Amino acid sequence: MEQIIDIHEERAVLVGVRLPDDYDWQLEESMQELISLSDTAGARVVGEFIQNRQRPDAATFIGKGKAEELKEYCEEVEANLVISDRELSPAQSRNLADKIGVKVIDRAQLILDIFAGRAQTKEGRLQVELAQLKYMLPRLIGQGTKLSRLGGGIGTRGPGETKLETDRRRIRKRISDLERELKEVQRHRALLRKDRKDEPFPLVSLVGYTNAGKSTLLKTLTGADVLVEDKLFATLDPTTRRVVLPNNDTVLLTDTVGFIQNLPHHLVAAFRATLEEVIEADLLLHMVDASHPNSERQIKAVHDVLQRLGALEKPMIMVFNKIDNVTDLLSLPHSDSPVVNISALSGEGIEELLRMVADVLKQRYSLIKVTIPYAKSNLVSLLHQKGKVLLEKYQEDGITLEVEISRVWADRIVSQL
Repeated sequence: MEQIIDIHEERAVLVGVRLPDDYDWQLEESMQELISLSDTAGARVVGEFIQNRQRPDAATFIGKGKAEELKEYCEEVEANLVISDRELSPAQSRNLADKIGVKVIDRAQLILDIFAGRAQTKEGRLQVELAQLKYMLPRLIGQGTKLSRLGGGIGTRGPGETKLETDRRRIRKRISDLERELKEVQRHRALLRKDRKDEPFPLVSLVGYTNAGKSTLLKTLTGADVLVEDKLFATLDPTTRRVVLPNNDTVLLTDTVGFIQNLPHHLVAAFRATLEEVIEADLLLHMVDASHPNSERQIKAVHDVLQRLGALEKPMIMVFNKIDNVTDLLSLPHSDSPVVNISALSGEGIEELLRMVADVLKQRYSLIKVTIPYAKSNLVSLLHQKGKVLLEKYQEDGITLEVEISRVWADRIVSQL
């Protein structure tokens, strides 16, 4: 019986290139991730095309001969989309599409397309549209003033086809408008963050590889109404909820966008405002899918992004999740940070995790006793805001307080006496 092809279906061929410095496992792992990304975006992967090269071809990345082979392969499997695992220059993308005769996108454009479908907040949507338009602008050169050749589907979502069909001048104006609007949203977020800092609640951020279980943990701990899905980048916009620890202290727990290997630098820059939740955190909970065969390399990918954000030196707890799927806990990667094993789905290890959070945060606090002169009574209010006041006594020479407070604020206030 002849197979019926859905003409509206995105049938993708994935293209990978192995350069001299690449290991086989690196390419294999990256291609597996590209399959997951394609599935998340809604494409059906109908084939893979792998090539060995000494260096990328300036015109098509894979070379003229291989482009012809790829064209024949796409016709054979009836593909209407080619996705490159490596980022293509505007010229390479354009030339390759001309030679093959189907739409060509790369990993960065695929990720942006997924982001476009996941962004829920105003800030998230603005960041996605801005990143997409900046990505598309140099790719308009040589295509006239229209992008109608792209059609619809993966790689064109987000700003919408009508916006992508406008000329370069209008796109530049839209970029300028978006940047101005995003600055205003970021200013509002900064005020909200300042309000949170005025409360004596430590900020704890969930970080980790995408699909490691961060949203599941947030839902388990807080009952938060967040999307939990077995797909990459199920969460894009940060969600913050209060969590009460076993010692009755309260923390603010934030879920953030997941990371992946080879996350393009400009995407990290585009979502820096969202990732400021990580930069501002007092403690990071690094979620790791303990059942994943490449968990060690996923840890490194997360550390690489944290390094770029300047947040790698923050206090961190390694949270190995999905241990109900692990047969040998001794095989888990070594860490210099405190480690706890949990199952966010079943709740196993959650109490131990919360106790560890309380212990780590406790180490960052000091118990101080100070006498505040009445002339500087404004510092009393600050101590109440930034710490936990255990004793407050009014005396002739001032107000004596015993306060549990972070070392940073303790030093700052004592220096003003």
